[in-house]
Amino acid sequence: MKSRLLLLAALIPLLLPNLSHAQETPTPPNQGRANLILWRCKLPGGAYDVSVRSIVSVSKHEYLVDAVARVTEVNIDTLGSVLVRFYYLEPALPATTAVPGGQSGTELIKKAEEKLGEAGKKVGLDHWKKVTKNYPTTTHARTVEFRLSKKEQLEQLFTSAQNSFRNQVAGSFSAQE
Repeated sequence: MKSRLLLLAALIPLLLPNLSHAQETPTPPNQGRANLILWRCKLPGGAYDVSVRSIVSVSKHEYLVDAVARVTEVNIDTLGSVLVRFYYLEPALPATTAVPGGQSGTELIKKAEEKLGEAGKKVGLDHWKKVTKNYPTTTHARTVEFRLSKKEQLEQLFTSAQNSFRNQVAGSFSAQE
């Protein structure tokens, strides 16, 4: 009986590491962090990633600025403290407006945009593709802004963000210039 106890006492240390190892479960690398479902946006002016679960609303609206420019804007509001704005800016001159020389307002705007683009490239500025702020008038704390060069891109971005928000699924949008 005593020899059996001694044998058992000698074998217990050999068995314990195996017992403790058998009870351990591997720790996943992301333990403690919720698996994030993201909506991602990649634009020439930067990138924006947001947890789909933290999106509170996705909105799109249009407005005029000083009767000179029409802005179409998409906002994504989140539980966080940063608001993101994506917008497309175009002159507010109606396409049917007749201007001297027999051109339509649309033709005049296209020519003006081409000239602005050419001049901007020469001096290293691309005014029509970048967010432009006039401190402190247009600076908004905790606001991230992106300007898109095509209205169709803004529509696609809105559809992508809205789909992720409504269906709680990952999504992405990318626009290349």
